[in-house]
Amino acid sequence: MRAPHETTRVLVVDDQPVVRAGFAAIIDAEPDLFVVGTAADGAAAVEESRRLCPDVVVMDIRMPGMDGLTATRLLTGAPDPPRVLVLTTFDLDAYVFEALRVGASGFLLKDANPDDLLAAIRVVAAGDGMLAPAVTRRLIDAFARGVLAPPPDATPPQTLTPRELEVLTLVASGLSNAEIGARLGVATGTVKTHVNALLTKLGVRDRVQATILAYDLGVVRPR
Repeated sequence: MRAPHETTRVLVVDDQPVVRAGFAAIIDAEPDLFVVGTAADGAAAVEESRRLCPDVVVMDIRMPGMDGLTATRLLTGAPDPPRVLVLTTFDLDAYVFEALRVGASGFLLKDANPDDLLAAIRVVAAGDGMLAPAVTRRLIDAFARGVLAPPPDATPPQTLTPRELEVLTLVASGLSNAEIGARLGVATGTVKTHVNALLTKLGVRDRVQATILAYDLGVVRPR
C-alpha cells in the first residue's frame, strides 16, 4: 500500500504517438503522478519498465511487434512487478480478458474521460483493482456466450465462508464496498474485511483477479 503523499511513477505505452503524448500530458499534469517514460510497443514497455521501475504501466493492447498482452504477462510475472492498467477500444473481448487473467490490475476504455483515467491510475497504484462498469457487463456476457470457458479442472474453493462467497458474488457483479454494504446491511469496513479475507484465501491480489477467478471456478455464473 502506497502512502498518500507518495508520487506515483507511470509508464505510458501506446503505438500512436499523438495518443501516447496526450495520455502522458494528462497524467503528468497531476501533482501526485509522474510520467517516467513512454513506449511504443510491448518490447519497449518491458525494457523501459525494467529500467525505470514505474509503479503503474498504462498499457495499450493492440500494438505492432510485441502486443500488450504478451508485455503484460512478462511484466506481471517479474519480481516486484508494476501494476498494469489496460487501455483499449475494447473490440477484442477474449484478448483483453486474457490480459486480466495474466495479471493486469485494471481495464479502462480509451474513450473514458481524463478524470476516469486518473482515478484508475490512483486506484491500481494504491493496490486495488478496477474494472469500468461496462467492462464488468461485457465480462459477464463473455462467460454467458462461452467466449471465456472455465478451465476443465476448476473447482470452487472450500475455505470461503458463506458470507465471503456472498461478498465474492457481489464483487464479481461490479459492486463497490459501499454498494455491497448497502446490499447486505453491514458497514463498509465490515465488507472490506470480508474482501481482504477472500482475496487472501483465493490467493489473488485484487478485485479484478477475484472477479476472473470467481467465474473461472464457477462460484459465480452468468445469468
